[in-house]
Amino acid sequence: MGTYQGMWAGISGYVEVDADSQALKEIEEETHLTKEEVELVRKGDPIEVVDGEKGIKWIVHPYLFRVKHPDLIETDWEHTEMKWIEPEDIDEYQTVPRLADTLRKLSSGLKR
Repeated sequence: MGTYQGMWAGISGYVEVDADSQALKEIEEETHLTKEEVELVRKGDPIEVVDGEKGIKWIVHPYLFRVKHPDLIETDWEHTEMKWIEPEDIDEYQTVPRLADTLRKLSSGLKR
């Protein structure tokens, strides 16, 4: 996409309906997985993400989903690469603003 090219990010999009429905829509668009092929693990409170350098303020609705069959993932044109990582390894990647903080909050206390 035009914003944050070359940076690691999660599945994302603009909320056109309610955030829960939009999350599932974005997953389907960007991975070709249906709502039956993912399971909601945790939903976080919306957070404000300010990128002073770009002059943008985002309201992020964070979700953490479990993919039931990772081998079925087919990324779309928005992505150049996909990779599974452990949440504690996120700091090794150049990410969109506040992705590391958000991932840590969503994955805190979860059993693997």
